[in-house]
Amino acid sequence: MNRARPSDPPVRFADAEEINPFQLLLDLHDHAVARTPGTGLDDVLTELALSAAVVSWWTRWQPSMIHAALLAGADLMDVAEATGLDASDVVRRWRRWADVQTRLDIGGRLSVDPVEVRAIEQRLGPGVVR
Repeated sequence: MNRARPSDPPVRFADAEEINPFQLLLDLHDHAVARTPGTGLDDVLTELALSAAVVSWWTRWQPSMIHAALLAGADLMDVAEATGLDASDVVRRWRRWADVQTRLDIGGRLSVDPVEVRAIEQRLGPGVVR
């Protein structure tokens, strides 16, 4: 599914989305550094496709990192400042992710332990979660 590197730089989101996420970051960096003011249409579309795929990937990845930070003991304001989000947005993204992950059964094990989620909820307080 995810390939390491496309044969031609992608000019469509669907093609960029197929690139391994970490390779995607490297490709976007390399492309942005090499782009000049006189860049052609394909170069601009490539940067747009790569950046859109990075945003899409990170949007899906971010809640798991929010969970990891909260699990490690970060408080809500630390996470909000690290993400640049309002505390309510942090909670909303984490909560939506945690609701799915605590029901996701992978080989007889839940993806995320509901006890961990409850511990984080208790630490955040009743006025913050739900």
